[in-house]
Amino acid sequence: MTDEKETDNSERGDRIAKVMARLGVASRRDAEKIIAEGRVSLNGETVTTPATFVKAGDKIEVDGEKLGRQQKTRLFLYHKPPGLITTAKDPEGRTTVFQTLPSNLPRLISVGRLDLNTEGLLLLTNDGELSRALELPSTGLERTYRVRVYGDYGGEDVLAKKLEKLKKGLFWKGVRYGSIQASVDEQQKADGHNYWITMTLTEGKNREIRNVLEAIGYKVSRLIRVGYGPFELGEMNREEIIEITTKAMKSMLPEDVAKKISG
Repeated sequence: MTDEKETDNSERGDRIAKVMARLGVASRRDAEKIIAEGRVSLNGETVTTPATFVKAGDKIEVDGEKLGRQQKTRLFLYHKPPGLITTAKDPEGRTTVFQTLPSNLPRLISVGRLDLNTEGLLLLTNDGELSRALELPSTGLERTYRVRVYGDYGGEDVLAKKLEKLKKGLFWKGVRYGSIQASVDEQQKADGHNYWITMTLTEGKNREIRNVLEAIGYKVSRLIRVGYGPFELGEMNREEIIEITTKAMKSMLPEDVAKKISG
């Protein structure tokens, strides 16, 4: 049986949120929010539903700015320092990641987010569809973090045993968290009751690491993302940005994700 939705898409074009994502305005989910806020027009008329379809030659404007044609997919690695917000705009007036980027870069959106005080590797792209694909737990890309925790709870051995239990996942404050690989870093020097640990997960729920560590009795004093899928922070300096070539993207990412790369 032919999927009716797919048939409609082929006859009427693509849904406007998908087109906006492809043009790097936002992820498809966030594009739907922008539409709901009345900020999008199609051929001069305000768009009221994400179920609107766009054909070749249609003119889309967001906040009065006309969107251009789709460009080739670009992906950047950025070393986010603490103290920056990972959103396009902040109602409290705090500095955002995007305000610190070089002016010669295209319109970019983030692959997921890092909290205000979380630092480390942040992926940025001009392609909202790619961003969404890289975020999905079903894609299976691991996020790796180095975390400094503190507390006088029996020393390193007790901490290691509690971290081992995270492999089974846990339920905390109404939220179910999946399996997390976590271990106390080797050859570290404990600073009082502070310990460095490494944690790897695939879900990436809001404040996941801080919440699961709180659940087992520890507080986070520093959180650094050092890896996202095949990409690593390595020796990047704070606020440094590196572009990944199209060839590298296609070779490093899963095949179903690589197919979404344009150019």
